[in-house]
Amino acid sequence: MADSLVNILLLSELTEDEIEIVEKSCRWKTYGPGEQIIDQHSESQDIYFVVNGRVRVVNYSLSGREITFDDLEPGSHFGELAAIDGLPRSASVMVLSETRISSLPAEQFKNIILQHPKIALKLMKHLAHLVRTSTSRIMDLSTLGANNRIHADLLRLARKVTEDDMTATITPIPVHSDVASRVSTTRETVARVMNDLARKDILVRQKTSLLIKDLERLEDMVEDVRGE
Repeated sequence: MADSLVNILLLSELTEDEIEIVEKSCRWKTYGPGEQIIDQHSESQDIYFVVNGRVRVVNYSLSGREITFDDLEPGSHFGELAAIDGLPRSASVMVLSETRISSLPAEQFKNIILQHPKIALKLMKHLAHLVRTSTSRIMDLSTLGANNRIHADLLRLARKVTEDDMTATITPIPVHSDVASRVSTTRETVARVMNDLARKDILVRQKTSLLIKDLERLEDMVEDVRGE
């Protein structure tokens, strides 16, 4: 639905009338691919809702190298940290495909949290998930080699879409530069590891998707080096 927040997961506890009130307080904007929505260290404090499209949360090293944190789909939100504590942004957000965004001022967002404990709890669970994910990522970056980090990233993508815990079809095919950005390595290393997994018959590159044929074997490869 155009210019509607009914599919935003964080706000799902609100009634239709309450959603309409929030919508009237929002600013709405459409962004094209490659545009920046917020910049790291900026002083803005709005929270943003992804109505449709896809965005990427990133940071950049001093040399300009892009580090990807997450890709967000419709129904997601971002910018809650600055909205809560009033400090500068901790990351930049870039548009991957044409995206409709709704932004809500921080004070109104905090009023919603105070008035709706269930939304506050959902927000806390989301932040707890971010902490756990960040902790896992730090451990991988600190303890795993580049090849193993790529295996772990593919496993994470596969676990999101598997239906039988035996195989997984990842659509679209992960872009080598995107994987490299997430696990802090090079595109060439990603290509080499992908080719090696294909030779071992663990994955198959299809026309528009990547089929993980042996999810259990990929899990074993990751768990062996993690010591799990």
